[in-house]
Amino acid sequence: MRPLNYAMLKYFTTVDEASVDDVMKDLSSDYSGYTAFKRDKMQEALMTAEKNGLISESRVDLDDNGDLRVFYSADAEQRDTINSYIK
Repeated sequence: MRPLNYAMLKYFTTVDEASVDDVMKDLSSDYSGYTAFKRDKMQEALMTAEKNGLISESRVDLDDNGDLRVFYSADAEQRDTINSYIK
């Protein structure tokens, strides 16, 4: 199995956009037991990936509780980069 951060990046090659909650929901069956599988740690990893140019912030909104929700996406070039490093 891939490291969690790799799985998170690879996930963005399969969806149009996603928030940290979407990523957690879709990866929970394989990664929920990992120490880093916590919302704040995963959000930090997504922000780092965004700062490194691997994904882009696509939009923001508020969830049902009024909390800020950030969505990310990967364009074709970013997907190619991710796929070239993570097989």
